[in-house]
Amino acid sequence: MQISEIRVKLVDDPDDKLLAFCTLTFEQEFVVRDLKIIRGPNGPFVAMPSRKLTDRCHYCTGKNHLRARHCNECGRELDPARAGRDERGRAKLHTDIAHPIHAEARQRIQGQIVEAYFAEIERSKLPGYTPPKLGADYDEEDEGAAAPPSPARTRPPLRAKPPEREMEQ
Repeated sequence: MQISEIRVKLVDDPDDKLLAFCTLTFEQEFVVRDLKIIRGPNGPFVAMPSRKLTDRCHYCTGKNHLRARHCNECGRELDPARAGRDERGRAKLHTDIAHPIHAEARQRIQGQIVEAYFAEIERSKLPGYTPPKLGADYDEEDEGAAAPPSPARTRPPLRAKPPEREMEQ
């Protein structure tokens, strides 16, 4: 699959490790959002979109993030060593939602994203610069015309709740 579009939105704080957010479009058909461009010791690198891992409390079965010290439901203390460990012995607290299968694909994708990041930095120095739209704004057309809703995103109207029946006495 070929990357047909890369959108990079720079982060305001230049001292932050997070440099930018990115959205990739593959062949004008498939979008991957929430990639992060992060300052690393060897230059910027790309972190794939991820989610926090959770587990269940042994007492009440409430769902909690692995970093939580107490259960969100019952308040009991949770085992601090309950997270799995990676090959370096660090707690595995996140998992990728989307990621390349092999190193060649990662290098190709990361190279194109980092190149787009530096190009966006140069564009941001121009007068009248407006940052690209990401997230919910990404689906809107840039010309300002409202895009017609796609059939996949059209929701059926909500049905009214049926009236409650009165109890007979």
